[in-house]
This record gives sequence, C-alpha cells and structure tokens, in this order.
Amino acid sequence: MIDYPQAGDDRPSESDIRRRRIRVRAWRRGMRELDILIGGFVDARIDALSEAELDELEVLLDLPDAELLSWLAGGAEPPQERDTALLKAIIAFHTHDGPIH
Repeated sequence: MIDYPQAGDDRPSESDIRRRRIRVRAWRRGMRELDILIGGFVDARIDALSEAELDELEVLLDLPDAELLSWLAGGAEPPQERDTALLKAIIAFHTHDGPIH
C-alpha cells in the first residue's frame, strides 16, 4: 500500500502543480524556437505571475506555433485581444538594447 502524505505535509499546492504543468508545456511546444522563447520566460518569471496571468499564459500556450512565433519574433502584430501586458513582457524579456554579457 502506498503511504500518501497527509494535509499539512510538504504536499505541493494546486498552484504549484499548475505552474509545473505550465513549465512543461512551455518547453514542449513543438518548435525549438518557441521552447526557448516561452520556456526561458516561464523559467525566469513563473513564480511571480498571478493566477490571472497564469490563465493568460495558458491561453497563449494553446495558440498555434506559427501564430505565436510571428508575434514574439516581430513578424506580425498580435490582434488587440492578445496584445496584453503578459505578451509584451515575454517579448521584452528577450529584447536587449545592449550587450547581454
């Protein structure tokens, strides 16, 4: 018989489990470029994202790869309903005005 931890133990919260799932999805997009763009942002910032931002991130993760990549790479402007603070934060995370070293 498996002895599962009881409430109050070091059991992960629903929020922790959700963040782990998002991290896995972010790194397994199907396009290596998106893995790097989305996964890098998620690794660095997921712990600071609110539940509403996690909702929005999950919506972005459901979008087609080509569409999302075109927005992140600057090839196309996102539609108004997707041009959010979170999308801008992901783009800004990978934008450098000077040397990165």
